[in-house]
Amino acid sequence: MSDPMTPGASPQDPSPSAAAGLQPGWERQAMERLMFATLAEQRKARRWRNFTRLAWLAFLVFLTWTFLYRGAPKADKTLPHTAVVEIKGEIADGADASAEFVVAAVRAAFEDEGAKGIVLLINSPGGSPVQAGIINDEVRRLRAKYNKPVYAVVEETCASAAYYIASAADKIYVDKASIVGSIGVLMDGFGFTGLMEKLGVERRLLTAGENKGFLDPFTPMTDKQRAYAQTMLEQIHKQFIDVVKAGRGKRLKDSPELFSGLFWTGQQAVDMGLADQLANLDFVAREVIKAEELVDYTRRENVAERLAKRFGAAIGEGAVRAMRSVPSVR
Repeated sequence: MSDPMTPGASPQDPSPSAAAGLQPGWERQAMERLMFATLAEQRKARRWRNFTRLAWLAFLVFLTWTFLYRGAPKADKTLPHTAVVEIKGEIADGADASAEFVVAAVRAAFEDEGAKGIVLLINSPGGSPVQAGIINDEVRRLRAKYNKPVYAVVEETCASAAYYIASAADKIYVDKASIVGSIGVLMDGFGFTGLMEKLGVERRLLTAGENKGFLDPFTPMTDKQRAYAQTMLEQIHKQFIDVVKAGRGKRLKDSPELFSGLFWTGQQAVDMGLADQLANLDFVAREVIKAEELVDYTRRENVAERLAKRFGAAIGEGAVRAMRSVPSVR
């Protein structure tokens, strides 16, 4: 009998795996089981990691809500009070001083029976004329509907679009050192055409429409385009002037510089009729509205909302990336 391990062994002799009772291809099957088990463990770990992150986010949102809302004493809005709506920072879409937030706050203040008067507490250098126009129109509408007084109280600055809003108030109160005015409109940008010529850089801009790219900083502006832009600015400026005149009326002093875009101190603003009196928030609440209790109606994007937006944006970005990574049949 020949030795099965010797080169002369018969082909019919059993192999080691066969001798051990293993089916042919068992190595591959074992490797596949190991790979599937590894993938399953990775999926479990990934799910646990995502769950942990979501749990921490929920915990953080809960803490933020607790400290910002439940932790602070709430004023009784049914009692007589002065409603305060802050307009601070840039007036722009998506900002705290956006028309969305300010209008919602002003509307809530007017609707509360306990609010004896509304104060727009302003500290803003201006911003979008569109956002300011929306706020101005809504304040005037609500003032007429509910027959409640509205006062603007200026802290450091009430310029440009901020003054656009303030002109909707019954009266404007300022500090003697406040900055008030800047009734004008601007459109700014840069032009790099001369620099590009010196550097030997060619701008290749293709458009359909002869004026489609006239605000492009690398394309020279023609006299016709400049005149068009100036006409548009003057039209918006006239809208601004009309709103101020409608709000301030005969209180405005006749001055050629009134609507020139200049700004003045609070004391100068009173002298020119842009403001009515030197006073602060407490004075207006106590002496004018006769309701010393202040209730803040300001609508702000709190920390929880910002975190939620960022988290939502991150999830959306991840979803887009995942969709892009999925193979498609073409």
